[in-house]
Amino acid sequence: MRYWNRIILFLTVTFAVATWGIYAQSQQKQNTTTQISVDPASSLRITLPSPVVLPSDKGSMKLLVIGDMGSGKSGQYDTGRMINTYQIAFPFETALTVGDNIYGADKAADMKIKFELAYRPLIDKGVRFYATLGNHDNSNQRYYEFFNMKGKEYYEFEKNGISFYALNSTYMDKRQLDWLRSTLAADTNKWKVAYFHHPPFSSGKFHGSDRTMREALHPLFVKYGVSVVFTGHDHFYERIKPQDGITYFVTGSGGQLRKGDVKKNSPLTAAYFDTDMAFMLVEFINDQMYFQTISRTGKTVDSGVIARRKN
Repeated sequence: MRYWNRIILFLTVTFAVATWGIYAQSQQKQNTTTQISVDPASSLRITLPSPVVLPSDKGSMKLLVIGDMGSGKSGQYDTGRMINTYQIAFPFETALTVGDNIYGADKAADMKIKFELAYRPLIDKGVRFYATLGNHDNSNQRYYEFFNMKGKEYYEFEKNGISFYALNSTYMDKRQLDWLRSTLAADTNKWKVAYFHHPPFSSGKFHGSDRTMREALHPLFVKYGVSVVFTGHDHFYERIKPQDGITYFVTGSGGQLRKGDVKKNSPLTAAYFDTDMAFMLVEFINDQMYFQTISRTGKTVDSGVIARRKN
């Protein structure tokens, strides 16, 4: 049975690649991005437990995590195409952005080029992006319909019994911290996930760990049972060794890349990828969070499973 599931998955993804190729050709007149070459070693494989060809688990919640993407350049469009290819085989309906969604001007025409066209196939299939603001983002973006922020600079939402805390790390004031503390304290969901822009833990040479964020947020996360934190700002991918039981990710290479920026032999690093752009696929099933990090060319560069913290 497992053999036939693999065959069906291969055929599904192959069809997805062909379909997306036709769509991309039709869009060439609208944007001048370069076509991506799929890494033949990647096999476009899904390591997560519940691709579309397997029985759906009622306790499953699938999502995309991406950050620092809004350049409007070819790298963002390449990554967007690969995300769409994987979404067909792994049908997530929710996407988290960890900030720097739009670089530079953000008028209506800019938003179309730097966001809507890059992810149009996802938007058309009903994928909802839940954004956070980075240091390059205008606060007015919280009113942008496709970011689903509803005018709020920080907010919480729930999906399948999982609480997601979208924070504004560019302006982390007492008011926001008080809101976070009280909301976490009243939260009865088992899974609590935070995401924002500036990483409390990072091995980046250019930015690295934001110690102000670490001092302000990490104790709250420890106290109130946050299990996973997604951040950006540094333009690479890094999985941090668990800090007091919490797993932190840096995933800031959705459209920008700073090659070779991870400090080698950093005591913080569990895994990293800083040679190409990347995004994350995530699936929550009961007390486990599965993750797969994929490069712009479709290569899986990290994967694994994280157990929910039990306080």
